[in-house]
Amino acid sequence: MTFAELSLGLERRAYTALQRLAHRKSPLPQHLLTGEQGEDAAYFHLRGLGYTIVARRWRSERTPGDLDLAAWDGDTLVFFEIKTRTARDMAPAETQVDPYKQKILRRMAAAYLRQLPERHRDRVPLRFDVLSVYILPMGTEFEHFPAAFSFRASRF
Repeated sequence: MTFAELSLGLERRAYTALQRLAHRKSPLPQHLLTGEQGEDAAYFHLRGLGYTIVARRWRSERTPGDLDLAAWDGDTLVFFEIKTRTARDMAPAETQVDPYKQKILRRMAAAYLRQLPERHRDRVPLRFDVLSVYILPMGTEFEHFPAAFSFRASRF
C-alpha cells in the first residue's frame, strides 16, 4: 500500500467517524442523510481513482439547485450527479437523472463556469457523469456513467 492510499484511507475513516457524530443530532430527514452519505462515499471513491475534486455541493446565488461534485479528469472538467440508494430497486438510481434534472445541471454548470477566467471558459472540455452509489449491507457499490449526457441539450 502506498503512502497516498494509506493517507486517503485514514482521511476517509476520520471523516466517516465525524459524520456519524454529526448525524446523531441531525435534524435532516433520513433520505437527505443517505444522499449526503452517498456523496461522501463518491468523493473518496473518485479521489481514489485519481480525480481532482474542486467543488462539493456547489450552489449559485442566482441559479436554483446544486452541483454534487465537480472534478478534473486530466484536462476535462467533470460535473458529477450522485444518486444514492440503500437497495437495488426496480429502477436503477441513474434513471432519476431525467431531462428536467439534466436541464438544471446544465444551468448550474454554466453558472459554475462563469467563475473561471474568461479566457478559459470556452476552452475547457466538459463532461457530465452520473455516479450511482448503492449503500448495501455487504458494502458500498458504485456504478459510473461517464458522459451520461451532453452540455448541449438534444433538440429531438
